[in-house]
Amino acid sequence: MSGLPECTPGFQNAIFERTKGSGAEVIKRKGGAGWAVGLAIRDLIHCVLLNKKALLPVSSLLQGAYGIRDICLSAPSVVARGGVEKHAELKLWPKELTGLQNSAKALKETLAKVKV
Repeated sequence: MSGLPECTPGFQNAIFERTKGSGAEVIKRKGGAGWAVGLAIRDLIHCVLLNKKALLPVSSLLQGAYGIRDICLSAPSVVARGGVEKHAELKLWPKELTGLQNSAKALKETLAKVKV
């Protein structure tokens, strides 16, 4: 459902299973993931300073993408000199969309509890 013919359900499941434990694997093998964080920050800075307009998975305020409003979530976003220019709304399976919307709802509920 991603709009890419090669992105079959079997391929998506294989990627999901591989990435599900990849963070723990990196920490186990290297003792941390500091370089990955540094590279992600570098990519973000380059997009802003060089006005690259690159698609990055960054957290920003959603105002309608995926039916979500008024909460910050990580979503594919075009980042350039002014920051996030727009969100690239990928086609999600219904189960994925529901999970994302439930995450947004849980974040909003948590935020409401800690706001003063």
